[in-house]
Amino acid sequence: MTLTELRYIVTLAQVQHFGQAAARCNVSQPTLSIAVKKLEGELGVDLFERTKSSVRLTPIGQSIVAQAQRVIEEAAAIKDIATAGKDQLGSPLHVGAIFTIGPYLFPHFIPALQKAAPQMPLIIEEGYTSTLRKRLRSGEVDVIIVALPFNEPDVVVQPLYEEPFVLLLPEDHPLAKKKEIQHKDLDGENILMMGEGHCFRDQVIEALPNINQNPVKAAPIRTMTEGSSLETLCYMVASGLGITILPLSAAMGANYRGASLVTRPFAGATPARTTALAWRASFPRHKSIDALRNAIYENSLPGLGIIRS
Repeated sequence: MTLTELRYIVTLAQVQHFGQAAARCNVSQPTLSIAVKKLEGELGVDLFERTKSSVRLTPIGQSIVAQAQRVIEEAAAIKDIATAGKDQLGSPLHVGAIFTIGPYLFPHFIPALQKAAPQMPLIIEEGYTSTLRKRLRSGEVDVIIVALPFNEPDVVVQPLYEEPFVLLLPEDHPLAKKKEIQHKDLDGENILMMGEGHCFRDQVIEALPNINQNPVKAAPIRTMTEGSSLETLCYMVASGLGITILPLSAAMGANYRGASLVTRPFAGATPARTTALAWRASFPRHKSIDALRNAIYENSLPGLGIIRS
């Protein structure tokens, strides 16, 4: 039994597909299949039920994979302890961020972080909150940037800043004449939203619950009202398909395909989200976390409410 084999079964349990699990583990499908079968033979139990269309854990497999996940996490902690004895700013820092934060935050703080810690290689990635949560716990990433709420055992969460939401719309839209947008102004408008699975969609609906129930004005052409990214939503607005709500950082400088887009703030209690850093409590390279945090603070975008703790 090896850590590699344990990683294989944990990954297979997550994706429930041999091909996808092999791709995520950077091995061929036969290699992963043989390793899983070898581990099952060594343990004397079947960990997975296999059919032509699906792979799922057996009851005993669920218990074993849960224990395997804990073993992988403890192995990552050992690695962290060893790293603590080295130069904390001399080893790579693997940073993850959710899709609706990374593209707009990374360009602002990365140059400053590289200047402050030139010997610390920076590895960045983007993903869904659920994916980053798993990769953080397994030690595949060191620190992640997410939107609150984010609760995870043995993980330190530190708020960074509060970011208001704004309305993005074409400059010739009737609502563009207003300086501020009342929530009721959105009644009957075609609000373009992120697709299911994006936490920003849930944050918008929570902050503005009525928009999910608003009847849309009759239009000569009905279009899809969900996008796979904030950039997609901006292009859809530029194409005249509706209006959308964005975090302030994503709305700055929005101009797509020659279309002039404008933003408008909300009146009264402004809908917003809180962005935070999260890292394993066992992660020993505190100086690297401090360097990352300071780079974000020193290069934050205008309009963000910095939270210093």
